[in-house]
Amino acid sequence: MTIQSLGRGLGALCAAAAMGTGVFAQGFYSSPPERQPANERPEALRDVGLDQKLNEQIPLDARFKDEQGRDVALGEYFTAGRPVVLALVYYDCPMLCTQVLNGLTGALKTLNLDPGKDFDVIALSFDPREEPKLAKAKKIAYMGRYGRPGTEGGWHFLTGAQADIDRVTDAVGFRYTFDEKIGQFAHGALITVLTPEGRVSRYLYGIDYGGRDLRLALVEASNGEIATPVDRALLYCYHWDPTTGRYGFVVMNLVRGAGILTLLGFGTFIALSLRRERRMARAEAKS
Repeated sequence: MTIQSLGRGLGALCAAAAMGTGVFAQGFYSSPPERQPANERPEALRDVGLDQKLNEQIPLDARFKDEQGRDVALGEYFTAGRPVVLALVYYDCPMLCTQVLNGLTGALKTLNLDPGKDFDVIALSFDPREEPKLAKAKKIAYMGRYGRPGTEGGWHFLTGAQADIDRVTDAVGFRYTFDEKIGQFAHGALITVLTPEGRVSRYLYGIDYGGRDLRLALVEASNGEIATPVDRALLYCYHWDPTTGRYGFVVMNLVRGAGILTLLGFGTFIALSLRRERRMARAEAKS
């Protein structure tokens, strides 16, 4: 394969990937709003949101119960050198949290990376009233939905006390409130990708997480440890936009890459031409 063909291949690869960008969505659940100014948030949502805290260390000593009722420190899931996908949800949520977990599971099904081998998934309930029995039921349901036997050890469904929950949500910047009128939580929809050391690497917003975005986020969080050559090419063509929680196509990177490949191709052509001329000159001298 020539340098020029590599350049054409890289360009085609990036262009094809650009066509697959997902749609950004940010959802909240709240009671039907009363009449209020159009530019004013419903009262239940005024303290709901996300304060981005990239590179923030989450509290690895925070303690929770896993789906088996075992007391665990959060740091136990960060000892294998793998990135972690964190979903802050509550299991009895009638709407949005289910969509978050469904979207995450759907995106993971498109990847050829495996939980427990390449990364881990933690679903953490921010409702301190929930217990391991409910977490276990959720895990069983989503293992069936995911449909990839042998990966159960990479999925963790946790519950815990308010103090430990607050430490994690504060570190991530996840703000939510409890709506007394309807007895439910008002919260945003997102997942957080953490480094193997437990630092915030990326946020992906909404309930529809593109497989490409999630894969690139995992690759970046792992410092390239799970990257393929294609992943590295895509990371060159895309950059993460913190305002949308998506990876956007970067034309200038492609232009720079094409320019470098063109120069390399031109240099290779000159070198081959000079070598051919020398061979012809030696052949003529011998004759």
